[in-house]
Amino acid sequence: MTESTPDTDPSPDHTPGPTDRPTALSLVEGRSRRGVVSFVSRSPRLTPQQQKLWDRFAGRWLIEVPRDEAKTSIRPDHGIDLKTEYGRDADLIIEIGPGMGESLAPMAKARPEANVLAFEVYRPAVARILAKLDKQQVGNVRVIQANAVEGLQLLAPEAGVAELWMFFPDPWHKSKHRKRRLLNHDFADLVASRLRPGGVWRLATDWADYAHQMRAVLDDHDAFESLYPGDFAPRWDARPVTKFEQRGIDAGREIFDLAYRRR
Repeated sequence: MTESTPDTDPSPDHTPGPTDRPTALSLVEGRSRRGVVSFVSRSPRLTPQQQKLWDRFAGRWLIEVPRDEAKTSIRPDHGIDLKTEYGRDADLIIEIGPGMGESLAPMAKARPEANVLAFEVYRPAVARILAKLDKQQVGNVRVIQANAVEGLQLLAPEAGVAELWMFFPDPWHKSKHRKRRLLNHDFADLVASRLRPGGVWRLATDWADYAHQMRAVLDDHDAFESLYPGDFAPRWDARPVTKFEQRGIDAGREIFDLAYRRR
């Protein structure tokens, strides 16, 4: 769900070695310059029904941002006042790539005391998220159509995020594509700068190779400590099983949960 949908023709899972370490994402440096991105470029065109959903609900839950060069970029000089956007000051939870919001809506509804901010790159998916938030009457969510790197760097407060959710990021399972995986050491540095001390980063994937890469990166990172040292986390009960996750289960893939605390 995060940032993209999976590629085709999965390669066999294996434990990554030194040669599998992904190429660093180019973070925003005054301009939107990410030579390697973790999502597939898709048409932003909405169906007539999706456009109706957008027109009806965007004013309630969507935060519009000015673009830089790319359609999912954010102009580097732009910032937001989250207290104004939510109408209150509360703990901030960020979800990266909620897809169509199948888990975002119920999880946010279960945390009414928190402000939940979602970054999703695909416009049609955002339209579906807005409809789910309305149907389930979830008032504590705001959605931004933007890539996660720029969203975190430009809009998330430094040391101000209580939790980060990142469930089922695109595995980019072919060896030649692993450099496009979102979670690498540079991205972990960025997340560490945004999570407050004691803040928790929760992750899940249905690709064993990516799961071991996540652990290799985060177990080795000075800013994080695993909540389950030396092992994966048990399945987080608060995360509902989505259709996306169920497809992985039906395909025979194991679900891996991870949880890390900001030191």
